Formats: sequence, structure tokens, C-alpha cells
Amino acid sequence: MPTHVPAEAHGDELGALLAFLEAQRGGLRRSVLGLTDEQATRKPSASELSLAGLIKHVAEVEQGWVETAQEKPHSIERDMDTWHLSFQLEGDETVASTLAFWDEVARKTEEFVRALPDLNVTFPLPEAPWYPPNAVQSMRWLLLHLIEETARHAGHADIIRESLDGKTAFTLVDEERAAQG
Repeated sequence: MPTHVPAEAHGDELGALLAFLEAQRGGLRRSVLGLTDEQATRKPSASELSLAGLIKHVAEVEQGWVETAQEKPHSIERDMDTWHLSFQLEGDETVASTLAFWDEVARKTEEFVRALPDLNVTFPLPEAPWYPPNAVQSMRWLLLHLIEETARHAGHADIIRESLDGKTAFTLVDEERAAQG
């Protein structure tokens, strides 16, 4: 990881988990730094993944998991016929609007988990062939899963961005810092 995640206050597990999640989000956000929408939707590798599609997918997945943990219906329903749409911009969606959507999802995620009494609170997993029957998970598991999901796709984004213009994650961190002054 090309950025340092600051140490949490002693014993602040929630703060540490949120900081690591935000660090992984940062890697994905930086992957589109300086790109046009057209560049961010290119698929320069053997996969069908684009940078814009990865950002949209991770935002939707985060929102869906938090809604699952809240035991709410999903705002965006995906099934086998529409799953691919989570990986591509549609209609008037842009990189900017997708990043803004993700910022709102991230804000709601943090608001939700900070309101919990502790990370041992559980929620039921949805029925699916890949989950055990009547499975429940903790909010700690939720945050670790979101970190895992985001990090996995941040790695994909590193490869895609480097394939587009040769810029690595380290280069993008430097460019982001320079732009911030």
C-alpha cells in the first residue's frame, strides 16, 4: 500500500478499521486521477473491468452490505441478469457522479457503524447457497469484508491504470499530494 494508515487511538478498533477502509477507498479514487470519463471506462486488459466500473461496483457493494447489516432492502437490486451493470457506467452516470455517490455511501457507512454499541453486534446473512443456513456475522466482520472487497478491486485498478498510461499507485499518490498543495 503506497499510503500510511495512521495509528488509531489506543484501543480504537473501530477507528482503525474505518481508517484502513478509507485507505483502500483512496487507492481506487486515485486510480481515476486526471482521467477523462472515456479513459476511465476503457478496458485495457483481458478482463471486462474498467476503472469507472470498479468504482461503481465497490460503491454499490458497500451500500448493499451496509443495508444488509441494517436489515433493510437493497436500494439497488442486482441479480445474475443485472450484475454486470454494477461494473459499467449507464445513462448519465459519470466518474464524478459515481465518486459522489460513493462518498455518500462511505458517509452513511461510517455514520451507521459509529452509532453501534460495539462491533460484536450481529446481523443475519442473506439466504444464498454460499452461506451456511441461518448464518450471522458481526459488524467487525462487515468492516473487514468491506476492506477486503475494496482492497481486491484497488489492486485491479492499479493494473488497469498502469495499463492505460503507465502511472503506478505511487505516482498517483505523489500527484494527489502535489495537487493538494
